[in-house]
Amino acid sequence: MTEQDPDQLADAALGSSESVRAFFGDRYDAIAAFAEKLRVEGELRGLIGPREVPRLWERHLLNSAAVLPHLSTATSIGDVGSGAGLPGIIVAIMRPDAQVYLIEPMERRTAWLFELRDELGLENVLVKRGRAEEYHGAFEVDVVTSRAVAALSKLARMSLPLVRRGGEMVVLKGRNVAQEIEPARKVLRSFKSSEPEIFEGITVDGVEPTTILRVRRG
Repeated sequence: MTEQDPDQLADAALGSSESVRAFFGDRYDAIAAFAEKLRVEGELRGLIGPREVPRLWERHLLNSAAVLPHLSTATSIGDVGSGAGLPGIIVAIMRPDAQVYLIEPMERRTAWLFELRDELGLENVLVKRGRAEEYHGAFEVDVVTSRAVAALSKLARMSLPLVRRGGEMVVLKGRNVAQEIEPARKVLRSFKSSEPEIFEGITVDGVEPTTILRVRRG
């Protein structure tokens, strides 16, 4: 970080602010360690683009953390297409009481996830290398989440078979997610799913809310 990089300075200030520390509570140090590893190694290892490094806290860590209130009663959680660990590592840090499955097909990304699990001491994490479809029938969870993985119709086909009956798919999506609902109706009906609900996920003041979609498997 240099004085010539005002965006990164501002993002670092956000990350160390009292509001962010309060939001993450006693798990803040682990979140900050994840942020620092992502800042130092993320671009080099092809996990995030160079333009994302100066906005890690606002656009990635807090964005991912917006899903947490919707996972509060889950004891098992799956993160489909976990990638750099967003939101899966955030979830695992904040919910040490829940079993968290990080599902990721790319070897270099799963190597990263294994490293994070070990370095951060996340005993509740299970890293599963492969596509979500490869684990249909292998296990079920209370909630499946994901972030910017696929359009809702495809995402539902990938994710809902991993969800126990009565469980939920709670995903971080773009602002236009409402437009994805109608094309996904057939898939959602096949799982006897509830009507999709769209929420604003709010973390700390001054950070743009995240769009969250929730659907319950029947």
